[in-house]
Amino acid sequence: MDRLVVAGARQHNLRGVSISLPRGKLVVFTGPSGSGKSSLAFDTIYAEGQRRYVESLSAYARQFLEQLSKPNVERIDGLSPAIAIEQRPLSKSPRSTVGTVTEIADYLRLLFARVGIPHCPNCGKRIEAQTVQQIVDRILELAEGTRFSVLAPIARARKGELKLELERLRREGFVRARVDGAVVDLGDPLELDRSKPHDLDVVVDRVVIKEGVKGRLTDSVELALKIGEGRLLVAVEGEEPFWLSERFACIDCGISLPPIEPRMFSFNGPHGACPACDGLGARTVVDPERVIGDPTRTLREGVLLAWGRRGSVALATELARAVEALGVNPDTPWGKLAEATRKTLLFGDGKVAGEIAAESETTGDARPSKSRGRASSKKSKGYAGIVPRLQARLEADEPAVVEDNDDPDEDEGAIGDDELGRFLVTRTCTACKGRRLRPEALAIQLGGRDIAELGRMPLEKLRKILSDLGAEDAVQAFSTRERAVAEPLLRAVTARLGFLIDVGLDYLSLDRSAQTLSSGEGQRIRLATQIGAALVGVLYVLDEPSVGLHARDNARLIEAQARLRDLGNTVFVVEHDREAILAADHVVDMGPGAGVHGGQVVAQGTPKELMANPASITGPWLSGKKQLPIPKTRKAKGKAQVRVVGARAHNLKNVTASVPIGLFTCFTGVSGSGKSSLVVDTLLPAARAKLYSATAPIGECDAVEGLDNVDKVISIDQAPIGRTPRSNPATYTGVFALLRELYAGLPEARARGYKAGRFSFNVKGGRCEACQGDGVLRVEMHFLPDIFVTCDTCGGKRYNRETLEVKYRGLSIADALEVTVEQALELFDTIPRVRDRLDALRRVGLGYLTLGQPATTLSGGEAQRVKLARELARKATGRTLYVLDEPTTGLHFTDIEVLLGALLELRDQGNTVVVIEHNLDVVACADWVIDLGPEGGDKGGEIVAEGTPEQVVKVERSHTGKYLRDVLGRAEGKPSSGKKKGAAA
Repeated sequence: MDRLVVAGARQHNLRGVSISLPRGKLVVFTGPSGSGKSSLAFDTIYAEGQRRYVESLSAYARQFLEQLSKPNVERIDGLSPAIAIEQRPLSKSPRSTVGTVTEIADYLRLLFARVGIPHCPNCGKRIEAQTVQQIVDRILELAEGTRFSVLAPIARARKGELKLELERLRREGFVRARVDGAVVDLGDPLELDRSKPHDLDVVVDRVVIKEGVKGRLTDSVELALKIGEGRLLVAVEGEEPFWLSERFACIDCGISLPPIEPRMFSFNGPHGACPACDGLGARTVVDPERVIGDPTRTLREGVLLAWGRRGSVALATELARAVEALGVNPDTPWGKLAEATRKTLLFGDGKVAGEIAAESETTGDARPSKSRGRASSKKSKGYAGIVPRLQARLEADEPAVVEDNDDPDEDEGAIGDDELGRFLVTRTCTACKGRRLRPEALAIQLGGRDIAELGRMPLEKLRKILSDLGAEDAVQAFSTRERAVAEPLLRAVTARLGFLIDVGLDYLSLDRSAQTLSSGEGQRIRLATQIGAALVGVLYVLDEPSVGLHARDNARLIEAQARLRDLGNTVFVVEHDREAILAADHVVDMGPGAGVHGGQVVAQGTPKELMANPASITGPWLSGKKQLPIPKTRKAKGKAQVRVVGARAHNLKNVTASVPIGLFTCFTGVSGSGKSSLVVDTLLPAARAKLYSATAPIGECDAVEGLDNVDKVISIDQAPIGRTPRSNPATYTGVFALLRELYAGLPEARARGYKAGRFSFNVKGGRCEACQGDGVLRVEMHFLPDIFVTCDTCGGKRYNRETLEVKYRGLSIADALEVTVEQALELFDTIPRVRDRLDALRRVGLGYLTLGQPATTLSGGEAQRVKLARELARKATGRTLYVLDEPTTGLHFTDIEVLLGALLELRDQGNTVVVIEHNLDVVACADWVIDLGPEGGDKGGEIVAEGTPEQVVKVERSHTGKYLRDVLGRAEGKPSSGKKKGAAA
């Protein structure tokens, strides 16, 4: 059967959709955000395909698999086993990296364990392990007639007389030993200097190389290895002795390596993890800068925040101790205290307290001579600084900051365990320098590099190095056994790296934390994994894989999708990107609107057929008949600006960037060029620290200047608004809290004594206790999907009967959550606080949403705009800095038009709007563009172009400029240069 037929799909907002789709083709589902694309592709087609496959397994196996409920559809024919590649984080664990999620790290661990070359972790010399037979053969290589001794090491550089060792050797029948290089007779009395270190080796045998000596030598070697714990010395007459070992051990340093196994190279287990940081590569430590408050304040005013709250007993105790021990003036501002005094208060006393007091006297912060005398009397005890005390408490989980305190009342006002986090910061582990592994694991090398060094390389560079290792001349350097092991492993790793590079992830490294990856990067990693699996006859369903991908890399992604199709699979993609739609074999256009206004197939066919179809929502945007209105004149740049100076976070190369105040600024560049490092990791936390005293780490830079030009900062990222059905647009925007107050203020509610909490379905009181406010009851079915049935008690209303009797304009609180935003605007028009929040939702194009729609059923684009609406509803000061990270994610062309209108409205009010964006239509509408690159990873981290879009297109180094030229050309009616079309084809 060459068609996939869906009949009567009614999942979510789908209106009895029936459609016939080609199998073995690349099919794109497009349409406005919320029009039903994901409901059809994921919640209906994928869910049914996965459900049927799981049901083919045994009941025992099905218990352990995620069960998808049967979608609301009459019939689906021609369905293959389905695999979904969704937009969701790869992992929340700090231990998860690109290497672990792609399983490339597993191959590398096996490669290093089997063919890696051990070196001494201390001196770096190469070390080898040999069998008894190999050791004997090595000795027999000596010239015939050579006289030598086989010695077993007993002690190395050990102080003492070694009487016990010598006596044991005599009892075991040995007659000679070598002490500090000189051979002695064990039968003679021997006195050693107990204050000096000594080397002791026992002479196991004296041998001459001749015919028939092999058997005797083998016995001697075995005995020497047994006594010497795997090591022996061969002392040839007249020559320097040499070591041989059956273990991986450095004879010079006396260091032995553990058995070399794959687990030794894993930072997620005790055998390989750095003992200092437990394999995380970073440690939580006390940050001295966070311990200090406003430097204009004094010790008595609580400048040292960790001493306790101002006016507390804990602060008074700490103050008295400091005055007595150091003679410091508690009423001198922190900034005017002597440097030595400040250091002692923070880190403890390494010098005489009286000297500190004397030094303080010159700066005017010393106490009278009586106090200095008391300080001198404390000289022997010294003074413990607050930073080491907090660090000790962090590591030992001590209960309080105050020391030597027998009075329990004196703990009042001390910093509690839950407040300790204010003073902590995460820093790179000093033991492993962020490499996560033990020194023994890092001592194993391949091609002169350890496994952590390979993990830090961009994937493109790593593939080249491993390809060179697998080259014929390089593989010849391996032994026959090593070659048999290395060749298949190197092939497997380079192939997997190739798949990741093919989908535009060449700038990533294997040690990159999975937490730091965008949803688009995570999805492309899964796509590369599926390409590597080379399955045939599978239905793949992808959710906007182009998210976060620059136009330059689109072609590689489209080729990867085409490769999946060409293997013999059916590929369904939910997508809004123009080039991805044009490259499809078949396009399904959903609409005509979103939510209750959508749920229908308005057009389908090839991209050309879509352009010619007047019913298509997407067709005009593909043909160029519709496009975002690019301004004829740009808003002029003023003198005011926010300036990031010398940014060096991640791959940034001492970048200085200026964001004009009052303009709409776009940060662009290829994936991995440093956009997020500059904006999200440096500019945003610096603004929050300045305006709100936030303590989040700021990316390394010299300074962030000009923040006096803004009085508020608002960030809108790609995180979902809620992960439970209890979260909805009303709860997220704050409308629900206002509605509860409204209902609690009604005469009926006041007469009954109902408070606002009565109208919440999340707490006891007003909710239906039969379903605990869920509206549905869950019936566990073990090896079948769980069944959700409407609660009989409340009929799905979530509230109990008494709560539902309180009504506003004839609507109960449950009814109010069922109305759309547009209906709610009319209903609550007389309540300004509610109306403003609802109007913000309407302005971003979400008027069709119901107030109580579960957050889990919102599309990515809808969730993003709900976030934006919440911020738009706040009172604008005209001096707000808005930072948005790819706000066009999940948005159709028509949605982007609405979004752009909202952003420009914010700008026109005098606010500064900063957007990280790849959508060229949005970039073309910006007032100012800062383009980073020129490439990703190590080859990026620079500003390659800056100015208006018209200025950026003139910069030849800018990849964004090349593609932006076509967009500006289309706006002026000029023919396209064909660059993008060629890529799409």
